[in-house]
Amino acid sequence: MRFALFYEIPVARPWQKDSEHKAYKNTLEQAVYGDQMGFHAFWTVEHHFLEEFSHCSNPEVLYGAVAARTKNMRIGYGVRLGPKPYNHPVRSAESAAVLDLLSDGRVDFGTGRSSTRLELEGFGIHPEETRGMWQEAVEHIAGCWTNDEYSFEGKHWSMPKRRVLPKPLQDPHPPMFGATGSDSGHQLMGELGLGLCSFSVGTPPSDVQRRVDIYRKAIAGCTKPIGATINNQAAAFTMVNCAPTSKESYDISRDSFVWYTKRSAELITSVAQWLDDMKRDLGTYDYLEDVRKIVKEGMHDLVDFDYLKKENAVIVGDPEEVVRRCKEYEAAGVDLLLCLVNPHAIAHEQVMQTIELMGKYVIPEFAPAKS
Repeated sequence: MRFALFYEIPVARPWQKDSEHKAYKNTLEQAVYGDQMGFHAFWTVEHHFLEEFSHCSNPEVLYGAVAARTKNMRIGYGVRLGPKPYNHPVRSAESAAVLDLLSDGRVDFGTGRSSTRLELEGFGIHPEETRGMWQEAVEHIAGCWTNDEYSFEGKHWSMPKRRVLPKPLQDPHPPMFGATGSDSGHQLMGELGLGLCSFSVGTPPSDVQRRVDIYRKAIAGCTKPIGATINNQAAAFTMVNCAPTSKESYDISRDSFVWYTKRSAELITSVAQWLDDMKRDLGTYDYLEDVRKIVKEGMHDLVDFDYLKKENAVIVGDPEEVVRRCKEYEAAGVDLLLCLVNPHAIAHEQVMQTIELMGKYVIPEFAPAKS
């Protein structure tokens, strides 16, 4: 199993004039240190309007800065939003291609459809159209990369024959991933031959394994991938903190890990509530029904740090404990563990400590055996 730094770029209240400036500068410093400490990749989200939770709305600019300052780490879109009008597929293809050239072929291209009312409604996107828009966008992006000249006529986009430039350095194109939090989504990513980004907050390794198994079974039967090749990498995400002692790690993590879990539940269930308000079926967001009931009844407020730790739904502790917890994710079939090292208000110095200890003591325990 390999390890990636993963970022929402939160900016906790109370805000100061320089809060966002510090958040981005700290993230960049952490990325550079992560490269030095042996992390395999650096990934971020693309989110809009999610105050405190994520101020990472234009990550491509950050990716360019990371590419210029690092040598080995891959750079992951986690994810590029596919629906219209978030990003036109041609612009998505161009963005990733430029980054691939500048980074000497280090791009991993994750895509997704979005799952909050604040974002979808803010951009005028109806939730019932998101999956179709996302899938069509992915098809067009792959077509732009793999054809000298390309044209398309779809439900949501069309383009006469054009030469989309530049082309990515990786041949035939960067590895493509699809993000999902539902069982049906895991099935779909496998059927399309995409790498998996399994996103679900507060999920123990046993449930991660169940979902990865759905994906593995589906991708084993894929004969016609949506991209030029099949990408069978499974990435999963969890919150991670490592400190010299387990008690210190628990103290650092407690408030931010619980805050993120609760706020995530509120944000992702907002789409289900929105559809309910419109008196529409949940459709492809039906997986949110159970979580919506929990949030509506206020049960998510009962989640505490001890529960998350007991379920191994987060990775915390001293290096020995963190290795032990990570091994459970490796056993669940995870190829790439996306480590959310600052879910809300963890200090820069404490994030740097996690990166250092992970690099010195944790990552080496997962290195491939030498022949």
